[in-house]
Formats: sequence, structure tokens, C-alpha cells
Amino acid sequence: MENEVIKTLIERRSVRRYMKKQVEEEKLQLILKAGTYAPSGMGSQSPIMVVVQDPETISLLSRLNAVAMGSSGDPFYGAPTVVIVLADKNMWTCVEDGSLVMGNLMNAAFSLGVDSCWIHRAKEVFETKEGKELLKKWGIGENYIGVGNCILGYRDGALPSARMRKNNYIYRV
Repeated sequence: MENEVIKTLIERRSVRRYMKKQVEEEKLQLILKAGTYAPSGMGSQSPIMVVVQDPETISLLSRLNAVAMGSSGDPFYGAPTVVIVLADKNMWTCVEDGSLVMGNLMNAAFSLGVDSCWIHRAKEVFETKEGKELLKKWGIGENYIGVGNCILGYRDGALPSARMRKNNYIYRV
């Protein structure tokens, strides 16, 4: 027996090549809403999401992310939307809470025909002087840490295939 949620969880893939086509606002709002319903430690809702669709800001974030990675490429793969997930570092489950938001964003996106990928180094980017200046510009306090960048858009090419699942994934005791 397979339902649509299970199908989404099994078929979703990380996409690393995007067309310029922007995500429709109605779909974006549903994806973001799904993010707000992610579980969080003690129901704290410690994460926040910053939606970036301005090409200039995405370019700056891409450059900062590439520097953190030691690269000069585009770690956002040309995606037209970046959702930065940050979480209150004073909450002891902040990374876990933000990670659950990221999962909800990616799975909701796929269920709506939108592609995604988790891009790391949000923590490193928002620890830099430029990253801290961006948070201040956006009105976000210093108590937030970067958890991840969820890039969204429409893939340019075929959906990547799944890797074989490892044999020792599940242990029953």
C-alpha cells in the first residue's frame, strides 16, 4: 500500500541544475506554510525562514556560500528562490528544529512539482561580518544561527535517480 505522502518521501531528489522560471507565488506560499508546521522541540517553533528571490541578493548569498566552501562556483545552481532557515540558538534543539523545517520545505515542494536541494553552510555564512550585516538589515536578531538554505525552482533536465539503499539501513532488536 502506498499513499501520496509516502510516494513523495520516496521519489523526492535533490536537484542541482535549475531553469530561470520562478516558483509561482501560490505554490511558494503552500511550501512555506508546510515549513511552519514542522515539529519543534517543546513546540517552541524556534526556526524562522527568510525567502530570497532578488537575483542580486541570491548572487551575494551564493558568493558567501562559495567562499565558505572554498569554491568559486554557484552553490545555489541557478535556483531562482532561496529559503534560508535560521533558528534561535538559545533553544537547545535549534539545529534539529531547523532541519525538520528544511525537510518539510523540500517534501512539500516536490509534492507540488517544485524541485529543491538543501545547501549547507548557512551557519558559516551568517557567522561572517557580511552575513551578520544581512541579518541586521533584514531585522533579524543576533541570536539566530543558519541551519540550511533550501533552494527552490524547476529542474533543467531529468530528475536524478535514487541511489540504491544500503543493506544495513534498518536494525530490529
